[in-house]
Amino acid sequence: MAITLYELVGRDTARPFSPHCWKARMALRHKGLDFSTATAGFTEIPEIEGGVSKIVPILRDGERLVADSFAIAEYLEETYPDRPSLFRGEGGRALSRFVESWSQRTIHPAIARFAVLDIHDGLAEADQLYFRQSREKALGTTLEAFVADRADRVEPLLASLEPLRAIVSKQAFLGGESPLFADYIVFGALQWARIASPFRFLPKGDPVTAWFERCLALHDGEGARVPAAA
Repeated sequence: MAITLYELVGRDTARPFSPHCWKARMALRHKGLDFSTATAGFTEIPEIEGGVSKIVPILRDGERLVADSFAIAEYLEETYPDRPSLFRGEGGRALSRFVESWSQRTIHPAIARFAVLDIHDGLAEADQLYFRQSREKALGTTLEAFVADRADRVEPLLASLEPLRAIVSKQAFLGGESPLFADYIVFGALQWARIASPFRFLPKGDPVTAWFERCLALHDGEGARVPAAA
């Protein structure tokens, strides 16, 4: 069956940047599955597959449609059990839920303080108005004001990564010697920042930086194929 992954892009359709789409893309590579990608801007998402979801990623596998990155990972695990496991059992699935909760409540908000204006600037013109209006309403301020003090927010973010740092300084991945979906969850957040914004915050020599670089090299350099924002 043909597999298609729908991903979020900006003006440059060769640069998918959504953290959730990267989780799904890495999960597909982890499983060793062949797939094609289709792209959409923010305002095009409601048109995908007849409006099946308000969010991406969306996976089409033959006649099956699955939305949400974690649901996609669970679907791949259940549908292709003979391929490398994303969770290595129910305990790994539950722990991945915890990692996702931590990432989305700790890392994502911090990265938004760095990158939200750069994300806007990289969007197609048709999406910029939607993005600015929706984000400024949610944030209660302008995008420019929201990122104005981002340099002062680097140290707090690096400190918040200490749980990850403590693990990957002792082992290659959260999954041990090889990655699991938990790795792709956090990788997706940092890849979002790498692709969407030229603002750099991971210091050289940090174990988190070394882990991120290992993740970029996974699956024949899948993550590294999209250059960092310049």
